[in-house]
Amino acid sequence: MDFGLDEAQQAVADLAASVLRGVPDDARVRAALASAGGYDEAAWKAMGQAGLLGLAIPEALGGDGLGPLPVGLVLAEVGRQVLPLPALATLALGVLPLVRHGTVEQHELLGDVANGALLTGALRDAPGAGVRVAGGVLTGVRIGVPYAEQARRILVPTAAGTAVVDAATVGVALQRTSTSTGAPEYTVRLDAVRPESMVDASAADLDRFAVAGAAAVADGVLAGALALTAEHLRTRQQFGRPLATFQAVAQQVADVYIAARTVHLAATSAAWRLDAGLPADEDLAVAAYCLAAEVPNALQVCHHLHGGLGVDITYPLHRYYSHAKDLARFVGGTAYRLDRLGA
Repeated sequence: MDFGLDEAQQAVADLAASVLRGVPDDARVRAALASAGGYDEAAWKAMGQAGLLGLAIPEALGGDGLGPLPVGLVLAEVGRQVLPLPALATLALGVLPLVRHGTVEQHELLGDVANGALLTGALRDAPGAGVRVAGGVLTGVRIGVPYAEQARRILVPTAAGTAVVDAATVGVALQRTSTSTGAPEYTVRLDAVRPESMVDASAADLDRFAVAGAAAVADGVLAGALALTAEHLRTRQQFGRPLATFQAVAQQVADVYIAARTVHLAATSAAWRLDAGLPADEDLAVAAYCLAAEVPNALQVCHHLHGGLGVDITYPLHRYYSHAKDLARFVGGTAYRLDRLGA
């Protein structure tokens, strides 16, 4: 397959790079994570002003009406810059499912997203406390919900369809939980919560967009870490020679390159099939497994090749590693994804 970008897709990729390019210093990242929103609001606003948040929103609502592949290009750039942004939550867990499966009335929720409003999805049941529907209300617990407190609405897939829930509704309780990056994530408890509406979408429908989005971000994370490592090996010297000239070093960074290309191919293939409306479950299963199995291991090699510099919190590599760990956890880990791929 030729996954070369067409003119419009290349324009999206170039625009995302121009808006987000340039890894910020660690002080700015820490300030963003410590803020009330828990993300870099200036960068998020810039994305909205550039039209990047409205790519998938219907043209009738002021968007561009594009699909998962262009959105994936934006998510990959977010990953490449390892910025604390609610892009995965809003675009992959919120916008794409609503655009594909929502009604015209539900599309109205997307109007403010282009201007910076957040959406998210609550996909993972707490052990022994899955969400159930009885009498038109929701009861149960979902874990690992990114930006639940900051989001305008939360999509909650159930056996009866996907519920649209306002986090401020009576019966919704949020408890913040830890992440490797420090980005906001919550356990969401629902106690007889009546949703605003129901979307004709299953948990599998939302999971497809979630996996495709996570794979796109991971593609960018690994590409960014590889570029950082390659530059370090090119410029750092030992015994009067650049580190890159040592055979063992070259072999290890080559392994990272192979992993990066594999993740890129898997993520692009999955997004392309979703974008084209083709069956994508097998490609998504491969992409999720590559993310969980390859990306954290490749980041370990990058850390090793950096030596002591890799663990310096003022150096950006630790942010790549933190993102890799959170993304691998987000898709369920290697063993879970291997089982899904085998099935």
